[in-house]
Amino acid sequence: MDETGKAEFNIEVSATDTTDEDIDQMTRQLLAELREMDVESAELTKGADAPRGTKSVDPVMMGNIAIAVLPTILPRVVDFVQAWTMRGHGRAVKFKGKVGREVIEFEGSAEDLQQLLSSLSTGRKKK
Repeated sequence: MDETGKAEFNIEVSATDTTDEDIDQMTRQLLAELREMDVESAELTKGADAPRGTKSVDPVMMGNIAIAVLPTILPRVVDFVQAWTMRGHGRAVKFKGKVGREVIEFEGSAEDLQQLLSSLSTGRKKK
């Protein structure tokens, strides 16, 4: 697949008034649901090995999912993540990554993200 033909980004999950265990559970729930969609890949983001004496079994970054999708699927993924955040109190997500050759970092409403993605698509079509 052409590198400019896919979107690769991280989704960072957060929520107000939650514990690390809650964030981990929410992240894994979102990951499972994303894997049911037509995405290229969706994985927990790997971090450094856990410090000695900690309870962590997986060397993963808390609340982070790495995902790769075709640009045609990206709007569905964004809509899905927006709906997922609304199902729980105080949930929020941050997107960081690349859509084609464009680097994006975004935290805000899903509508604002859709506008950003549309402007990136429009910019590519003008070239």
